[in-house]
Amino acid sequence: MNVENKFYKSKIINKPWGSEYVIYSDLNKIAITFVKINFNHTTSLHCHPKKKTSFIILEGVAEVQVGIYKSNKKRFRPLRRFVIRPGLFHSLKAVSRQGLYALEVEAPFIKKDLVRLKDSYGRRKKAYEGQKFSQNINSETVIFKKPNLGKINKYRFNNILLNIEKTNKLSKLAKRDHVSSTAILDGDMVDNRKQKVISCGEIVKTSTLKILSQNFKINKSLTLLNVTKSKFINKKKNLFYES
Repeated sequence: MNVENKFYKSKIINKPWGSEYVIYSDLNKIAITFVKINFNHTTSLHCHPKKKTSFIILEGVAEVQVGIYKSNKKRFRPLRRFVIRPGLFHSLKAVSRQGLYALEVEAPFIKKDLVRLKDSYGRRKKAYEGQKFSQNINSETVIFKKPNLGKINKYRFNNILLNIEKTNKLSKLAKRDHVSSTAILDGDMVDNRKQKVISCGEIVKTSTLKILSQNFKINKSLTLLNVTKSKFINKKKNLFYES
């Protein structure tokens, strides 16, 4: 892991619109950032030239602008997902009074891969925040752990259940709630010519992953993040809880 990644892996970054921190990482390959955006605040209109970013909404409603035109906006509610290709400008705004809480998956893990086009807080053309805007993660901050093969690490956020597992078979996928979202954190699926069908950094409906698993094979063990609703309500509002 490079020096920059080591720094951002252990810090909460304070933003004019809220805060974020890396909740999971695997060397330089992939990272998941927990993003909090305060009500009526928005990120800069920015792009990432080198990395693909994907989002899963956990709480609140996001108004997402894709591209440079204000007219191209769409709203996303909890458990909805979207993927932003490298170089595509985008911004997120919290339009719900409770604010917005989301997971951002980036592949590869390059925090300073950022170009800002517009910003409401005077950061246009400025780089990603550094030491001045950071604080150390404390012992109560939940960090997702990498699972061993065949094991599932379980976490909760309000009424959202998050499972991280490493598996070489998807036979149990049919038993899951197919309204849920699944992110590929490691591994890939290939066709009979070894062409990749889905790989690290993608987020899809769990039902989509089930269909793919019936037609293609796992090239190596998959590490998956599955996000779905739960009847359990987390008493620690807007905080992660390891179950």
